[in-house]
Amino acid sequence: MERPDFFSLKNGEKVKLPFSNSEYDRRVNNLRKIMDKNNLDMVILTSMHNIAYYTGFIYCSFGRPYGCIVTKNKISTISANIDSSQPWRRSHCDNVIYTDWKRDNFLKAIVSIIGRDDPPKTIGIENDHVTLDMREKIGSIFVFSVFSDISKDLMELRMIKSNEEIEIIKNGARIADLGGEEIVKNIREGNTEIEIAIAGRDCMEREIVKTYPDAEYMDTWVWFQSGINTDGAHNPKTNKKLIKGDILSLNTFPMISGYYTALERTLFLDHADDESLKAWEANIKVHKRGLELIKPGVKCSDICHELNELFAELGYLQYRTFGYGHSFGVLSHFYGREAGLELREDIDTVLEENMVVSMEPMIMIPEGNPGAGGYREHDILVIGKDSVENITKFPFGPEHNIIKN
Repeated sequence: MERPDFFSLKNGEKVKLPFSNSEYDRRVNNLRKIMDKNNLDMVILTSMHNIAYYTGFIYCSFGRPYGCIVTKNKISTISANIDSSQPWRRSHCDNVIYTDWKRDNFLKAIVSIIGRDDPPKTIGIENDHVTLDMREKIGSIFVFSVFSDISKDLMELRMIKSNEEIEIIKNGARIADLGGEEIVKNIREGNTEIEIAIAGRDCMEREIVKTYPDAEYMDTWVWFQSGINTDGAHNPKTNKKLIKGDILSLNTFPMISGYYTALERTLFLDHADDESLKAWEANIKVHKRGLELIKPGVKCSDICHELNELFAELGYLQYRTFGYGHSFGVLSHFYGREAGLELREDIDTVLEENMVVSMEPMIMIPEGNPGAGGYREHDILVIGKDSVENITKFPFGPEHNIIKN
């Protein structure tokens, strides 16, 4: 029996995607404008975030390559046979499936989409994602083509959100707040980080299902840390039991069809000592000032410099651990980091309408010092034409978050 190297299968019907057909058409049209500007005949997308952005399909690679081919008149995802027809149902375009029977059938699938008669002279790729091995393999089948990096251009397109994206991000922020409220209900002496985290995660997933009954559900999670585990913003939860006086870090991350949002808050169980209150209130002061500074027309680096000065005045600059905020969007910032929109000293991007950024100062005082622990707050803001909307509603500060359950 002759088994195919690649094929197409339309099993079932196309399903409802996170965004309207006109939204996906707008994105692809903008990509083709980038292609025209850079004189590109074809683009090969390989990253999870860009494939999701332009097609609606979120892949799970398990070591297999995935792609999306865009030409001036075609767009198609390429997926592994293990996924069957789900990538076709869940995408705003055609799909080609490659099989595992022979090595590099993924490359043959690329050729099947564009044909052999008129190979592309110029090809755009994502240098910030494509591996050296895959770059070499693609080059072996397009030996006379010139390759150009388009990752920065694509990132800049994603940095400006559409109204449909902003709606899903706002709902994500609301659901993150609900997860935070559920976590607080479960904070008590003797409970473990993992059990508290499960309660918050389950609450958010149920609300996502209620709000988006046609979505795919994946990767919603909670990090809930206590004591020394608060020293890193992305430390996993453990089976550690809470004790009175613990510094706590609440972190909820709902994902709706590939769009992450986040809520982060510092809390204490039962009480906080004077040095801990001093450090916490210093971080709160910087957080409040940061929320005031985020406005359309302001440069990211200028926000960072002013907040550094405030931390220095308060005596805590040496304990700061990372940037003051970042963009939110498709799989951002966990997989699809929009690094051109971050509140850091080396980013001079000017905030503009329909950008979405966080304000999230953090300081970490090492174990053995007064006030030891990691302190952070996190709000999400949508930049308007002349104003800013803070879409995070969960309260922050000692007056709200010393928990006495």
